[in-house]
Amino acid sequence: MASPVDTSVKHFYSAMAGAPVLNGVAGSLIAVLDACLVTGWGLKAVDSATVTAGVCRLNFASGKSGAEVDAVILVAGATPAGLSGEQKVTAVSSNWVEFKTALPDGAVAGSVSFKMAPAGWTKAFEGANLAAYQSPNVQSTKMFVRVDDTGSDPTSARLRGYESMSDINTGGGLFPLDSQLNGGGWINKSASANTSAVKWRIAANDRSLYINIVGQSANSPGTETGRTVFIGDFQAYRPGGDPYAFTIGCAPGGSYDQINGTCDHGAVAYQFAPRNYTGMGSSFGLESRGEIGGVTYMSGGDSTFGPFPSGIDGGLRLSRRLMLEGSTPRGVVPGLYTVPQSNVGAYISPLTKMVGANWLAGRNLLAVGCGSSSIAYPSSSLGISFIDITGPWEY
Repeated sequence: MASPVDTSVKHFYSAMAGAPVLNGVAGSLIAVLDACLVTGWGLKAVDSATVTAGVCRLNFASGKSGAEVDAVILVAGATPAGLSGEQKVTAVSSNWVEFKTALPDGAVAGSVSFKMAPAGWTKAFEGANLAAYQSPNVQSTKMFVRVDDTGSDPTSARLRGYESMSDINTGGGLFPLDSQLNGGGWINKSASANTSAVKWRIAANDRSLYINIVGQSANSPGTETGRTVFIGDFQAYRPGGDPYAFTIGCAPGGSYDQINGTCDHGAVAYQFAPRNYTGMGSSFGLESRGEIGGVTYMSGGDSTFGPFPSGIDGGLRLSRRLMLEGSTPRGVVPGLYTVPQSNVGAYISPLTKMVGANWLAGRNLLAVGCGSSSIAYPSSSLGISFIDITGPWEY
């Protein structure tokens, strides 16, 4: 029996108990991506479990799990079998987690365990500090994302996409091309080449991924200004479908303060699709920007609709994020919302969960920080974006 609520979107962050560590060491980004996209993490043995009034409680030995409210766990070994599989957490303590179920009341038998559920990608090929990830979803574009975490500068990794691959180093339909970014794009991991832990936040389903990395937190732990990179399928506008509606956001260099390739600022290039909307040609550069708001401001630091909270109704305004081909929208980035207001980081801290209203009613939105320098919360200079962690995302 499937969960009575949607579990397609998973979210993770570095402060969760047992989360993998990201730092300025070769291979650390792949370890984080493997755990969040492919394998899951934080396996816990369950001592006992019961179902009461539509809620299942899993009891385990003292010691907090990585699970939190709205997180998705993967339950295994339960009888009745309908309790096994993905479940969305509704309550937690240091020695139990709960989730909703449609099964009748009663004790749960079996050798039960749970862990943080992965987003559902496959690791198609791998090498030493190399990995190629692909969505298994039959409706996806099936593009490959190659991550090279072997660089001589371990503070950053390299990103490239392929339409097809035969091994970790061989493929066709490369994007970006060397003529666009020689050797591929960059994603920063840390401001320092050492083992100092870096804050990170990930939200993903089995087709798309957001990763927000706060590289300067290696040196200044209070820093919250991250860079949110989108990798995956987007919602295409082309009638009849767009088999190349996939993009990798990446920077032209490895610095921790790059805003190129992110989804946090007004208009940002370095979003590479395998082809243009016609399906012809090769690697094509797109631009990400908010549907509403200025083209030169970061989310939450944009004065288009004045400061937050609104002086009239106290409201927080949100905007969808578009992918532009030239000046024409090619589609919508799923599940991410930018804020065409300023001063947001003075009131809302990263990892805050906001309850959506109006067209986002029934959705919980996770705040992530953005900016191009080292800024702690609270600050009017701290930008904020929001990611839908309820799902499902639209395609």
